[in-house]
Amino acid sequence: MYEICALTGHRELPPSFSENVLFDALEEVIQAGCTCFRCGMARGFDLLALSCLVRLRQKYVFSIEACIPYTGHWRSFSAEERKQYRLLLSWCERRTVLFPAYTRGCFLARDRYMVEGADLLLAYCTKERGGAAYTVEYAKRAGVPVKYIGEE
Repeated sequence: MYEICALTGHRELPPSFSENVLFDALEEVIQAGCTCFRCGMARGFDLLALSCLVRLRQKYVFSIEACIPYTGHWRSFSAEERKQYRLLLSWCERRTVLFPAYTRGCFLARDRYMVEGADLLLAYCTKERGGAAYTVEYAKRAGVPVKYIGEE
């Protein structure tokens, strides 16, 4: 049983990425007993996963923790992304802000925080470098199982 599931994936998603596959993977984790999701609140995969979770709330009961690397990290988002961010953030019962301002390594600290105490990492990771790859490797070293999106 996976009670706490951390989420990680790339900021840039290819056109072939399937939101339906992500939705189904999240639903499968919920059906396996997950009661809490940790979301890193980055553009791309994170916000798409959070959007899927909001839709899944119509059918299931679970909580969402927004894991925010630093206060105001959304300031680099476009106007449309900011609007989406604020709306999705309103669905999160818990908001954990790791640093009061940007500091070197704050995104990796956020990634480690999400994995620590998690029972599962749900990942979309197709690259060997970057935040998602770092988070996957950190989870493996910590003994947290990794379920990849799109794998059978």
